[in-house]
Parts: sequence; structure tokens; C-alpha cells
Amino acid sequence: MASVLRLLLIEDDEGDAVIVEDLLYESETAVEMIWVRTLKEAVAALDRAKPDCVLLDLHLPDAQEFSGLTAVRAAAPESAIVVLTGMAETHSGLAAVAAGAQDYLVKGRLDPQWLGRAIQYAVQRKQVETAAAQLQASLLRAEEQARLERGLLPRPRVDTDTVSVEPRYRPGREFAALGGDFYDVVQTADGAVHAVIGDVSGHGATEAALGVCLRVAWRSLVLAGLTGVRLVELLEELLVTERENADTFVTLVQVTLPPDRATARTVRAGHHGLLLRDPVGGVSYVQTKGGLALGLFPGEGDWVEDVVALSDGCRLVLFTDGLFEGLISPGDRRLDLDGLLTLARAHGHRQEFIDALIEGAEAASAGYGGLEDDVAVIEIGWRG
Repeated sequence: MASVLRLLLIEDDEGDAVIVEDLLYESETAVEMIWVRTLKEAVAALDRAKPDCVLLDLHLPDAQEFSGLTAVRAAAPESAIVVLTGMAETHSGLAAVAAGAQDYLVKGRLDPQWLGRAIQYAVQRKQVETAAAQLQASLLRAEEQARLERGLLPRPRVDTDTVSVEPRYRPGREFAALGGDFYDVVQTADGAVHAVIGDVSGHGATEAALGVCLRVAWRSLVLAGLTGVRLVELLEELLVTERENADTFVTLVQVTLPPDRATARTVRAGHHGLLLRDPVGGVSYVQTKGGLALGLFPGEGDWVEDVVALSDGCRLVLFTDGLFEGLISPGDRRLDLDGLLTLARAHGHRQEFIDALIEGAEAASAGYGGLEDDVAVIEIGWRG
């Protein structure tokens, strides 16, 4: 059984309205018609329900030229529109199609089959136009996301002969809303290696753009010679200036590896700790001293720089909370840091440690929605 098309007829002439109704009755098209006389009544009807098609007389008491067409398109953007013109107004019908209608019909030349087919074709044409517009919008969003991801995920600027860097970024489940996870690694002229990983609260293009802004600012400040707590203070000032919502905050951990290779200096702002992996595969969790997230209480972060001792061949692993926040059982039980550490120790001996860690977290939450948040991970260490 064919589906019934919902039709709104906007026609001030009762005789013409009766003719249309009779023709539809004789056609093979299943139509449920509502008739209104004025544009005002039509807008009210469109507020209540959106029809599949609108038959619109171009000459209404309260509409001139194409004002009626413009109003109907605004009130029902997903409805097909077929305009009705007089015998001598073919040019008006063509102009209406150019202005956004799907088709036009001349009143004196209507017959049942022609009218029915015109309505069906107009509805199909509108559906194709809508699908094409949605596809184009989807492609544009994908391009925007790709540009933002490229900004979030930079190329580490290091001497690869002396420094090993393994970055990974995994978008959230089903490429949902792009998050604000960001990272960067830079080696300065004195040989020191600086790394940061952070997470902007929330998801979406705004948060992602803010993450790009902070990452670029961090790299610029490092190359200008700033490190430690002062650098984090300046990032908070930038965040407060650039954020659109006063509730937006950022967690991050910043690490500096001096050329002596014996220590790592860290500043932690509302972020969790990091993993330390030794050359034989042992993994430990290091919770350094820290302060509040950036932007939570501006000017009251109380950040400090902490020092972590490094043995020969140790590698530091920085990560965002998407790695351990996946559900692993019914209810609200998550992998959490303890579960992540267990996974890390099970894979600590593997050469592809970062990939194995992410795959393990995904597998643990596979039956309960997967990793919904973005995941960013960096493993850094000295070569030799």
C-alpha cells in the first residue's frame, strides 16, 4: 500500500481549490489535503505540522511576488513546494523554481495524472536535494574535523637520533564529537626535551579549536625560553581570555627532560599522573605534586614543579583520561587508573607498548560502549 502524502494547498480562490481537490481525488496518488486561503493561515498550519508538499498560489491576499514562497520555505524547509500560476504566467513559474520551488503548474492545464505525478516528483526531488545538502554538510564537517585534528596532533620537534617519541591519538567512539585533547613535544637549543599533554573540558569544534590554540601557544612559549610554572600561568591567562564559556577548564601535565638524562621536571594542573616504563618492561604509576586545573579558579592554581628521578633507559608515558574512563562492566564501573596500570604491566615488555595499551583498554570496554572519549598518549625517552 502506497504511503499517504500530506499536502497543504494555499489558495484563496474557492473554485480553484475545489478543482484541485477533485483532480487529486481522480488521480492515483494517495493524498491527505489541508486547504488554507492565506499565507498567515499557512504559516500557522506549518507551525503545527510539516507536510510533504505545499501547493502554493503565487497570488494571495497577504503575499506579493515571491514573498509567499520565501515565507513557506522558511516555515517548512524540508517540504517540497509546487507553485500554481495562471495561463499567462509561465515566466513566473520558472522564476519561482529558480527561487527555490521544486516545480510549477499552470492552473488551466491541470489533469489528474499530471497533478499527481507532479506532486510525487516534487517530493522525491526535495528529498534528493535535502540528502545532497546533508551530505555536503557532512563532508564540510569532516574537513573541519580533519583540520582541527591536524592542529591538535603536531609533528614533534626533536632530534630523533637522541630522543624517542611515540605519539598516538584515537578519536572517540564512532568519531563522535571531536574533543579537546592535545599534545606537543619540543626540543630546545640547550638539548632539553619538553612535552605537554592536556584535555579541554567538553567536546566539539569550539573545545578542539581551544585545544589547538593552547598547543600552539605552549610551543611558542617553550621556544621563547619559558618553562615550568610560569609557562602554565601564561597558558591559564590565555585560556581565560579565549574561552567562550566561563566554566571551561583544562587539565594538563607538562614535562621537561634536561640533557643530563637523570631527572624529569613536571608541572601538573588537575591532570592525573604518568607512567614510568623501565628497559625490562616494568611499569609504575607516578603521581607528582600538582595544582588545580587551568581556568577552574583563575590565579589560584598553586602549581609547583616536581622532580622525578630517571634510571637509564626509562621512558615516560603521558596520557589523557579517555584511556581509562571506559566502562568495563554493567553499571558505572570503569577501567580507572588501577585497571590501566594492570594493563600496562601486562604489556610493558612489548615493543609496541602504546598500541597494546590502547588496544587493551578498548578490548576491556568493548562490550559496554567502548572508549567514548578521545584518547591521546605520548611515550618519550632518551635513545642509547
